[in-house]
Amino acid sequence: MSTTTTVRITRRATFAAAHVLCRPEWSEARNQEVFGPCSSDHGHNYVVEVTVAGVVDPETGMVANLKDVDRVLRREFIDLVDHKHLNRDVECLSGIVPTAENIAFAAFTKLSPHFAPARLVRLRLTESENNAAEVICE
Repeated sequence: MSTTTTVRITRRATFAAAHVLCRPEWSEARNQEVFGPCSSDHGHNYVVEVTVAGVVDPETGMVANLKDVDRVLRREFIDLVDHKHLNRDVECLSGIVPTAENIAFAAFTKLSPHFAPARLVRLRLTESENNAAEVICE
């Protein structure tokens, strides 16, 4: 393998959280029209996958140690959201509608600076078996 070949690794974690999709300035009818049943409090068992990319270290054989990736993922994101209400309890989601897209983007933004010399290139947030959002930065 070339010393400049980029390799990707992915780590998966889960968390449970509640949220409600609504805009406080909208009427209940408008929120129901746009967000449907999600305009009421409910929860999900989320799955988050982070993919980091970089050059394989010839000494360790790793792009990044998965233990370190897991530690960063938990410290910088999972511990902040697990068993929380995303609308009320999570600072990085304050003032935004906590859709899968917004949660994924907030997680990506929070995690991105912490994997050097590797870099975060993908974050996938699965909200249910039917819904997922991805942030990709290459």
